[in-house]
Amino acid sequence: MAKTSGLTDFTIQNLTPKKGKDGVLTSWEKSDSKAKGLRVYVGVSGAKSFIMRYRLNGRLQKLTLGPYSPDEARKDVAPKVGDPLTLAAARVLAAETLLRKNRGFDPVAEKQRDKQIKQQAAANTFEAVAIEYLKRECGMKLGAEGALTFDRSKKRSGHEQHRMLKRQVFPTLGGKPIAEIKKSDIIRLLDQLADGELRNDEGDLMTGGPVAADRALAIIRKVMNWHAVRSDDFRPPIVKGMARVRPSEQARERILNDDELRTIWGTACQLEGPFPAFLRFLLLTGARRSEASEMRWDEVKEGDWLLPASRNKTKRDLLRPLSRAAQAVLAQQPNICHFVFTTDGHSALSSYSQYKAAFDAAVLRELKKEDPKAKPLENWTLHDLRRTARSLMSRAGVNTDHAERCLGHVIGGVRGVYDRHEFYDEKKQAYEALAALIERIVTPTDTVVAFRKV
Repeated sequence: MAKTSGLTDFTIQNLTPKKGKDGVLTSWEKSDSKAKGLRVYVGVSGAKSFIMRYRLNGRLQKLTLGPYSPDEARKDVAPKVGDPLTLAAARVLAAETLLRKNRGFDPVAEKQRDKQIKQQAAANTFEAVAIEYLKRECGMKLGAEGALTFDRSKKRSGHEQHRMLKRQVFPTLGGKPIAEIKKSDIIRLLDQLADGELRNDEGDLMTGGPVAADRALAIIRKVMNWHAVRSDDFRPPIVKGMARVRPSEQARERILNDDELRTIWGTACQLEGPFPAFLRFLLLTGARRSEASEMRWDEVKEGDWLLPASRNKTKRDLLRPLSRAAQAVLAQQPNICHFVFTTDGHSALSSYSQYKAAFDAAVLRELKKEDPKAKPLENWTLHDLRRTARSLMSRAGVNTDHAERCLGHVIGGVRGVYDRHEFYDEKKQAYEALAALIERIVTPTDTVVAFRKV
């Protein structure tokens, strides 16, 4: 038996692979006489690590403690199996290993269990769980060209949920095991988002605000509640009172006044590209932004737009007789793919905030031409256009029920259950009245136009 001696850093650092009889390098081990069972394993590449060899129930066992590190800065770090280890730290772990073995524990089995727990935690990070949620609940799939697609028949907001998670949540919570996320972690993220101090996936500060924080909280809650249903032990850390906006304050009431409408419409008419046309189309139809942005050419026939139930919030087909003005907007869009409004010729218009920011900058430039001290339009959203269109219909004298049907709302009560008439002619007149009023506002004259109810 080879004589063993106490290892030193100098000895370890000068250990090299051995050459076999055929000249091929082989790995080998050198024992440490100062720590029973402790050895240095020298690999073919020259890398060195500490291992333990001992017998348990008559069987020889091998436990890898960790790679060798001469770094003296680690001497005050509590040694752990798997971490880089100094010689002194390896001797401490060797003594602890033998102590646990003598008490009836199996150090190798314990390490394997710890490894499995870590692997399971890595598989259950918040991002991994959220991706699984998006796949199963939103029909998220990776296309042949690397583009993500979502099944809107499962959930209409899949694309938006993914965007929010990717930009707002994953950079902070994505890498954490979901079971280790604390209430304080979520609150800290919401505070930063509400205060405009949170950085997105590209490292840029986001404008944020209380409403944005509440939306982030909502998607975090969805993912965690979904995981809780599928897990035996997980309990979401979200509690009542974490919201930043009271329910009574969440509903927006903002509609564009005539000056704002005139400014937005005028700027949209001057700019090229799908987004300015998209804004005008939203005003002329009162459609939801996702309904219009994902509109396909095969949904438009003879001046009518049939929104399929799969893309409608009410899960019903919705026929919209487009006004001549709305048809003119569509006629200006190049037919280069399935989608009417597209920026790349492959997918539907998205990245609303990016294009809206550029549009707002263009609006401000137009305002400054008349008033150098002009300020940007007060905070407005794309959904405000839908609310504005509905208000303009009432202003144009459109019957309330007909206006609600144009927007795709379901009429409540007994009438909504039994009255299945399409009201095609009434909706067509309503859209023409809306377009006429918008034209009158954006190109004001002294002529007074009276609108009859339709």
